[in-house]
Amino acid sequence: QVQLVESGGGLVQAGGSLRLSCAASGRTFSTYTLGWFRQAPGKEREFVAALSWSGTTTYTDSAKGRFTISRDNAKNTMYLQMSSLKPEDTAVYYCAAGAGSTVLTISRLQSYFYWGQGTQVTVSS
Repeated sequence: QVQLVESGGGLVQAGGSLRLSCAASGRTFSTYTLGWFRQAPGKEREFVAALSWSGTTTYTDSAKGRFTISRDNAKNTMYLQMSSLKPEDTAVYYCAAGAGSTVLTISRLQSYFYWGQGTQVTVSS
């Protein structure tokens, strides 16, 4: 069992930056693939970024070059550094832990078993 708690969300102006954190419980954190997803009002939850247990990373096209996912296994924490934020990045951001090691599998919502409660990110224009 893994429990995930996100933090770091907030209100930021367009062009600004935020760093989201996801703190995890459990001793096997390093064996999980980790991902960030987001859900805007009235829309389905969508993939943002993922980092597998083996080091594979992938991003949705809109995040490439602006977002960076990372993990610190010693601290059982995952991060999402977001820069050049746009109003369309506004959403609730969720961290997730699951399995998979290929770009295809780690970008799929179905690959994740554990989810955090989410943190709101609002980007004003």
